[in-house]
Amino acid sequence: MSSSSELDLKTLFKICLRNWKWFALSIIICVALAMVYLRYTVPEYSATAKIQILEESNQASELSVLQDLDMFSTGKSQIEDETELLSARDNFIHIVQQLDLNIQFFILGNIKNTEIYNKKNVPFSVNFLSNDSIVNNAKFDFYVRIHSKTSFGYKEKEDGAEKKYDFGDKVSTEIGDIILTPKDKLAIYKDRPLHVVIRPVEMVADRYRKKTIISPNDKKLSNIINITLTDPIEQRAIDVINNLIGVNNANAVADKKAIADRTTKFINDRITEIYSNLSEVDQSAESFKESRGIADLGSQSNVNFNMSASSEQELQNANIQLSIANSMKDLIDGQEGFDIIPEVGLADQGISSNAQRYNELVAQRNRLLESSNEKNPVIVKLDQQLDDLRRGMKSSLNNVTNNLNLQVNSLSKQLSQINSRIYAAPSNERALRDIARRQQTTESLYLYLLQKREESQITFASAVPKSKIIDTAYGSNFPVSPKKNAIALAAMILGLLIPFSIIYVKDMLDDKIHNKIDLEAISSDVPVMAELPKLGKKESKMVLREDRSVLAESMRILRTNLDYTLKSRFKSKGQVVFVTSSVPGEGKTFVSSNLALIYANAGKKVLLIGADIRNPKLYTFFSSKTADSKEKPKRNVGKGLTEYLYDSTVSEKDIIVSSNLDSGVIDVIYSGKIPPNPSELLMSDRMKELFDQMTVSYDVIIVDTAPMMVVADTLLINQYADQILYVTKANVTERKVIEYPLKLNKEGKLKNLAFIVNNVKQTNLGYGGKYGYGYGKTIKKWWSFS
Repeated sequence: MSSSSELDLKTLFKICLRNWKWFALSIIICVALAMVYLRYTVPEYSATAKIQILEESNQASELSVLQDLDMFSTGKSQIEDETELLSARDNFIHIVQQLDLNIQFFILGNIKNTEIYNKKNVPFSVNFLSNDSIVNNAKFDFYVRIHSKTSFGYKEKEDGAEKKYDFGDKVSTEIGDIILTPKDKLAIYKDRPLHVVIRPVEMVADRYRKKTIISPNDKKLSNIINITLTDPIEQRAIDVINNLIGVNNANAVADKKAIADRTTKFINDRITEIYSNLSEVDQSAESFKESRGIADLGSQSNVNFNMSASSEQELQNANIQLSIANSMKDLIDGQEGFDIIPEVGLADQGISSNAQRYNELVAQRNRLLESSNEKNPVIVKLDQQLDDLRRGMKSSLNNVTNNLNLQVNSLSKQLSQINSRIYAAPSNERALRDIARRQQTTESLYLYLLQKREESQITFASAVPKSKIIDTAYGSNFPVSPKKNAIALAAMILGLLIPFSIIYVKDMLDDKIHNKIDLEAISSDVPVMAELPKLGKKESKMVLREDRSVLAESMRILRTNLDYTLKSRFKSKGQVVFVTSSVPGEGKTFVSSNLALIYANAGKKVLLIGADIRNPKLYTFFSSKTADSKEKPKRNVGKGLTEYLYDSTVSEKDIIVSSNLDSGVIDVIYSGKIPPNPSELLMSDRMKELFDQMTVSYDVIIVDTAPMMVVADTLLINQYADQILYVTKANVTERKVIEYPLKLNKEGKLKNLAFIVNNVKQTNLGYGGKYGYGYGKTIKKWWSFS
C-alpha cells in the first residue's frame, strides 16, 4: 500500500473517531430495531425425519453384481423416483385435508397474532354445510369473540359490527352456512378476540410442498432420504412429515394390492374355465366305462404304459407352459394402454422378472398421474420404459410359444410311436387311455392355478411398505429462524456501516479544504502560514491584549511565521503584506484586521489599508473617530483611499484614522467611497507614492485587497507587496480553486505567495489541533460533572 493510501486511511479513521457519537447512536438504533424485529417476528422451527427406501429382493439380487461394478445407476434412479413420489402434490392435499391445515385459529394481539394449533386446543370446531368442493376452494376470514359457554360474537371484518349467536346456530357466510361447536378449551379464550382463516386446500398444500425439503443422503448410492420442514409451529411440522411418510407407505401397499387383485382375478377366471373342462372329461370317462362295462384296465399294456410315462409327463408340462404363455400373450396384445398384468409364473424367469418390473412401473405411473399429466417428463420416461418392457415380453413370449410348439410336436410324435403299439390292444383300452390323459392334463393345470392364487394372496398379505422409518420426525426445540445472534451481529455491523458509508461517500465527494494538512497536500511548493479556528457566535472576533484564546494563539503563530519570512529578505524599510482571497466571504478582512491587532499588541507601528474599494468591509472592525470612541463608522463616510487616489489635494494625513484599541494603536486607511473606475484608480501613480511614504513611517503595512478570482485589482498592485497572504475558508474553498493562485505564482504574477486556512473547526485543526491550543489553560473534561 502506498503512503498516500495509508494517509487516506488514517485520515478516514480519524474522521470516524471524531464522529464516534454518530457511530454509537447508529449502533443503538440498529440494535434496537433488531430487538423489535426479533420481538415481533414469528419464529420458525425445524422438523426432520429420515427414511430408508427398501429394494425388491429379486431385483436387488439380479442387479447386485452390476451395481458393485458401478455399471448402472439404478439405485440413484430409484431414489430420484421416490423423491418425486414423496413430493407428489396429491400427498400434500391428502395431508391438508387429514390435519385440517386449511383452517387456522389466531388470537389477535396488539402487534403480533398467536396461532392455535392442535384440535384439542382450539376453542371450537367449524362445521360446513356446503359441499366439500366449495369448502376446499374457499378463501374466507371471520372474527369471533366468545362471550360465554353458549354464545359468541361474530363479524367478518376486524372493524365491522359484531353479531351475537349461540353455539349450534347456523351462521350465514359467503361460502355457505357454518355451525360453530364448542370444545373443552372454550373457557380459556373467553372475551379474547379470535381470527379464523380458511384457505383453499390446494393453495395450502402447495405452500407446504414448497417448504418441504426432500433430499437424498450425501453418500453415493445411499437409499437414505432426509425430509425437512420449517414452520412457525413445531408440532405441526412434525405431524406433516409423519403423515407424509404414512401416506407414501400406504400408497405403496395399495399399489401392491392392485397387482395382487388383478392377478387373482385372472387366475379365478382361468380356474372357472378349466374346472368346467375337467368336469366334462370326468363325465366322459364315467360314461365310457358305464357304456362298455369296463372296471379295471390296470393290468393291460403295463409295458407300453411304462415306456410312454416319461413322454406323457413331458408333454403335459409343455402343454401347461404353452397354455400359460398363450394366455399372457393374448392379454398383452389386447392391452391398449398400460395396465397391470398378472404375474403367473413361467419356466422362463426372464418373462416373470419383466412382468414384475412392468407392474412396478405401471403403479408408479398411476401414482404420478394423480397429480400430473402424461406430458410430465417423468411419466414420459416411464412410458418409454413400459413400451420397451412390453415389446421385450411380446418377443420373449413369441419365442417361448414357438419353442413350446416345437417341443409339443416332438413329444406328440414320440408318444404316437409308443401309442401305435398300444392301439393294437382292444379299442376300449385305447379310448379309455385318451380320456385319462385329457383328464390328467386338465387336472394338473387346475391344481397349478390354485397354487398360484394362494401364492398371490400370500404375497399381498406379507407386503411391507417401500420405506423403513429410521428417525421419526423430531423438532429442533429451538427456533431456526430468525437467528438471533446473526441478526444482532448484522445490526451492529449495519450500525457501523451506515455512518461509515455516509462519512466515506461524503469524503469521496468532498472537494473542499478543511485544514492546513489538506492545503499542504495541494500546495507543496507554497507554504501555509497558519490556520485560524472557527469562532462561535458569542466569541470575540477581535484579538485582545493578553488574549489566550485559540484565535489569539493562531494569530501569534501567523505573526511569527510571517516575521521569519520577511526578515529573511533583509529589507530595512516597512514590510507590506497583502491579504487576499478567491471570493468574498472567506475572511480576508477578518485576517487582515486581527493581523494588524496582533502586530500592534507586540508594540509594532501598524498601518491597515482597505484596498478593496469595490466592496469595503474594513469599517466594520474599527472606529473612525477617536481612539476611545466605540462608535463604528458608517460606510463611505469620510475620506479614504478612493479620495486620495483621484484627488491630488488630499494628503496622507487626511485619510489616516488612528484607532486606540485594547491591543494598541492602529492607523487605518479606509476604502472611501465606491468609485466607478476602481481598476484605473489603483493603477495611478498616487498608489505608488502612498506605499513609498508609508513604508518609511510604519513597521508593518497590511493591505486588505479585493478577491483575486472576482476582479483583477490585486494583480494591478501586486508589485508593491513584500508578502501575499492568500486566505482560504475551511469547508467552503474548493480544492480546484487553489489551482488558480498556484498557477499565478508559478507564472511569477504573484509575489511571495503564502496560504492561510480560516474558519477551521477545532477538531480539524492540523498540527495544533492534535496537541491543542491554549497551552496552560485548565479545560474541564467532558466526562466531569463536578
